[in-house]
Amino acid sequence: MKFLITGGAGYIGSTVVSALEDAGHTPVILDSLVTGRVEFTCGKIFYQGDIADPVLLKQIFSEHPDIHAVLHCAALIVVPESVEMPYEYYRENVAKSNEMFHILNELGCKRIVFSSSAAIYDNVENFMVTESAPLAPGSPYARTKFIMEMVLQDTCKAYGMKGIALRYFNPIGTDPKYRSGIHVKNPSHVLGKLVDTALGKQEAFTITGVNWPTRDGSGIRDYIHVWDLAAAHVKALTEFDQVFERADNPEDNYLVINLGSGKGVTVFELVEAFERVFGQKIKTQVADPRPGDVAGAYANGDRAKALLNWQANLSIDEGIRSALEWGKIRGKILPYP
Repeated sequence: MKFLITGGAGYIGSTVVSALEDAGHTPVILDSLVTGRVEFTCGKIFYQGDIADPVLLKQIFSEHPDIHAVLHCAALIVVPESVEMPYEYYRENVAKSNEMFHILNELGCKRIVFSSSAAIYDNVENFMVTESAPLAPGSPYARTKFIMEMVLQDTCKAYGMKGIALRYFNPIGTDPKYRSGIHVKNPSHVLGKLVDTALGKQEAFTITGVNWPTRDGSGIRDYIHVWDLAAAHVKALTEFDQVFERADNPEDNYLVINLGSGKGVTVFELVEAFERVFGQKIKTQVADPRPGDVAGAYANGDRAKALLNWQANLSIDEGIRSALEWGKIRGKILPYP
């Protein structure tokens, strides 16, 4: 089967591309390379351009009329940056996605899997959230994901399309064959910063916020190995119609599914796990929360198991180990100016 992957030259998208290829499918990558890396597209079907470009999208579907479904990963994703640059985030993540959905419908592409985020959830008492938990996106980034879920839901209901929103928790690790991984020079996510600290690229790891209402005061997250995450995408794409049948074909043609490990891990606990895998202590420091930070949440995975027949299998230690290895070889694969 053939699938269009927007943002296929990014961290998540490139990993899904590899998982699809390993499963015998054909990914078609669309990426502007504003943040993605061209190195991740080598030997693959690749179109460089904007997701809202109608001419380019028509060309892609003209040359690949057998595209079965679209995975929409393309987005700006840095929470503190979104606080400083809300215009750019709403333009890139919301306005262009809305236009792309409209064009896809005109081209007859009716199946869309959307990369959403657990960042849209409100705080709940025990931090474990089901798909029906209250929502309260706390940053412009999170609000773009929340808005796009509503846009996709309305679009599907009005135009006879079908959409699956996959709410990611916190991806860690890399493709086990090291074909791709975290690609930004200075990662903003927690494990990337831990790796940079361990490899001497920064002096200390900063724990942002130690007064959250968690068991040790640090933020709580659900860390899911990116290869597990990719496997869930393969399921959602290749079994798209069956997923809706398992869900009894909801009237609005729209489904939401959490993708997480189902385990809540605090930042202090993650640092402890990292030091265990790394084999030595690293220097840490504490600071106030960054703009847009929240206490966190972890996933209830019952719906993913029921609809996708999927659950996370890889451990945090395996994610840390692969992230460390990728950190050592990344500079050889991805040259930076």
